[in-house]
Amino acid sequence: MLDCGLIDGLGENSLVLGLAEARGKAIEIRKRIANGINPITERKAAKARARFEEAKTKTFRECAEAFIMTHRAGWKNAKHAQQWENTLTTYAYPIIGGLSIAAIDTGLVLEVLQQSIDMPDGKTPFWNAKAETASRVRNRIENILDWAKTSGLREGDNPARWTGHLEYKLPARSKVQKVKHHAALPYAEIGAFMSDLRKREGMSARALELAILTAARSGEVRGATWKEIDLAAHIWTIPAERMKAGKEHRIPLSEAAVKLLEYLPRYKGSNYVFPAPKGGGAMSDTSLIMTLRRMKRGDLTAHGFRSTFRDWAGETTSYPREVIEHALAHQLKDKAEAAYQRGDLFTKRNGLMTDWARYCYTATIPEMKPGKVVSIRKRKAI
Repeated sequence: MLDCGLIDGLGENSLVLGLAEARGKAIEIRKRIANGINPITERKAAKARARFEEAKTKTFRECAEAFIMTHRAGWKNAKHAQQWENTLTTYAYPIIGGLSIAAIDTGLVLEVLQQSIDMPDGKTPFWNAKAETASRVRNRIENILDWAKTSGLREGDNPARWTGHLEYKLPARSKVQKVKHHAALPYAEIGAFMSDLRKREGMSARALELAILTAARSGEVRGATWKEIDLAAHIWTIPAERMKAGKEHRIPLSEAAVKLLEYLPRYKGSNYVFPAPKGGGAMSDTSLIMTLRRMKRGDLTAHGFRSTFRDWAGETTSYPREVIEHALAHQLKDKAEAAYQRGDLFTKRNGLMTDWARYCYTATIPEMKPGKVVSIRKRKAI
């Protein structure tokens, strides 16, 4: 029961004031409705404005870190997230990292992209000095700002968008970027090169040899494991997570490639085909480069031999272009063509890789003795 004394203490005037206040508010609400104002909608809009004002305290860096955390699981590998963090830390955070996400405008984005970079020939605008990296930074800023807008942290158009906006403020990347192709060996010289390579001892020399025979990327070879390779079926299956395009790739192994793999020793404690000297992990990415330097061919790159293969196949054979592109694990640029090309043309590629191996050695395939199981601790340095 209510305390009568409490009611007496409130007094009649308090109750009258409360009723009068309520009637006044009701009259005010009726007037707003009569004027076409919805009090519920107005209240929601006020709350939204309050949230937006509060969101203005969120900095670009805080939003970037939240964006990376949200999308990290969907990216192919940890290296991708690290690249985002490194480029933003180096180029974006020093200029806009501490600013409100809602305050980022075109001028600030341009300040990031046109900041001075120390180059051998003097200070150069970031967009001109490192066009590819700058383009990636622009795209990452654009993604973060889009994420912030959908999160209710900013309003308006994206100041980092390229089409219809920054394309009028900056020169096209193709105009300022110097295209650097991987140094490639002319295919007419591959026979002599392979003969010299065959004389070289060590696992890095064999890794380079396999990379050439299979037209595979250096990282695909260095990360190869024995469970990926079926010597009996002459097939090397690289899982999607190790491929640049994120799609499983089957490589037909020529007789020469199979003999090379059979020759290799197996190391206890490591499932890698080409393990590192210490620890049994994957071979270092500098191993193949050092092999080329020891051969006095520092002018070449391991990746360049894919171009050697492409030139040879395109200029001296009658294999269709799509067969050659599949051998290189390239995605077909023509989307319509790719939609109809569902298979991997494995049978045709088998003939292509056999012909390539024959051309590489020009003579007979070298004789090799089967490898043995060796302790990883007893292996020779590469």
